[in-house]
Amino acid sequence: MKYISTRNSKDEKTFLDILFKSLPIDGGLYIPSKWPKVEINNLKNLEYSELAFEIIRFYCEDFISNEDLRKIINSTYRSFHHPKTAPLVNIDDKKYILELFYGPTFAFKDYALQFLGNILEYALKKDQKNITIIGATSGDTGSAAIEACKLKSNINIFILHPFNKVSEVQRRQMTTILEPNVYNIAVKGDFDDCQKIIKKLFIDTELINKTTITAINSINWVRIIAQSVYFFWAYLQMPKELDKINFIVPSGNFGNVYAAHVAEKMGLPIEKLHVVTNANDILNRTITKGEMLMKEIKSTYSPSMDIQVSSNFERQLFESLNYDENKLQIIMKSFNDTGKYHLDKKVVKDLQSIYTSYTVSDSEILETIKYYYDNYKYISDPHTATGLNILKKIENPINSHVSLACAHPAKFSLAVKNSINKEPDFPDSIKNIFEKEEKFTILDNNINDIKEFILNKI
Repeated sequence: MKYISTRNSKDEKTFLDILFKSLPIDGGLYIPSKWPKVEINNLKNLEYSELAFEIIRFYCEDFISNEDLRKIINSTYRSFHHPKTAPLVNIDDKKYILELFYGPTFAFKDYALQFLGNILEYALKKDQKNITIIGATSGDTGSAAIEACKLKSNINIFILHPFNKVSEVQRRQMTTILEPNVYNIAVKGDFDDCQKIIKKLFIDTELINKTTITAINSINWVRIIAQSVYFFWAYLQMPKELDKINFIVPSGNFGNVYAAHVAEKMGLPIEKLHVVTNANDILNRTITKGEMLMKEIKSTYSPSMDIQVSSNFERQLFESLNYDENKLQIIMKSFNDTGKYHLDKKVVKDLQSIYTSYTVSDSEILETIKYYYDNYKYISDPHTATGLNILKKIENPINSHVSLACAHPAKFSLAVKNSINKEPDFPDSIKNIFEKEEKFTILDNNINDIKEFILNKI
């Protein structure tokens, strides 16, 4: 398997190349040069770890033996908090919730980041080298990334989060990790500011010459392939074989729903992917009208979705442009320079053949949490509630619909309490987090200040 950049299809890379240097120097994103196909019938009756091996192995077979890959995957999911790893809850006729909050930080990011941390450690030991991980988080990625890397002696990890714009539990899950290789930076800006700084750091010559930089955001291809596994898993957990399946995916950076599309490219029979945004609705406007227009970010009850630049969307746009890197470069330059671009009708039609999109307001989030509690005694976090809002509205579905549960409701107890006047139960590992010491550095929204901080620490 070889990998190309969305902005330069001629420069092929290996899995090891993109594992260590997860962002191309041209500013694009890596995708595989071809899509492997799986036979669904061969995946039945597998445990989650066995299924993960059957999906992931195609993408790294020139790098790691099957035996070593199995060991890494088994180690990754052995400690998850549910025997099914990602249980499927039947909430109504042909309506399901896929619960993805049984990893160490109780968010769906764990399913990919625990694997990424373990395979990075394997590669580093093999090559006898150290790396610097730099990532931006709108909430859950940071804690999941830190949890995956905190005890790895050959990794330094720097996580940027928007100051005062993540939930208290999300912040504390990052900042109460006191290991010497972990650095938390609170940036006086929003998530898009953090993400913009990360992209510039990855092409900064001084930094590149001093250390090997790796991304841990969902722009890292390894995360995408690990996330694609649970879409296959949901389909295979259905009580009877389906012709088609639908997924409803709360979306911010477009990585999770794009992973579903990867599963579809590999052979999963998906009827439609439903993209759900909160009030920060650039994805909805892009898919429905072709309007790529940045607006001011609004703070919502679902902070991990408070994003206006969905980085992973570039991968889908590249495909919808029929893999024309020149057209893509023009679009991305215009969008980055001016904050806007209007896609032509042909591209929008292609997007709409794959995705349907929606926007869910804060008031609808609270109403949805209450509806599912009143009717099913099911408590959801506010991100999950954006998807459940759409699931509730689907009448007499022909094919099954699966809505993704993104995080444990205890991570967003304020929204839950505001909705149902009841706080969710806290998992044991979160209960004492409010008593722990915090360690983080507050910096201005300035790339030079952040770069200097990193250079002084590595």
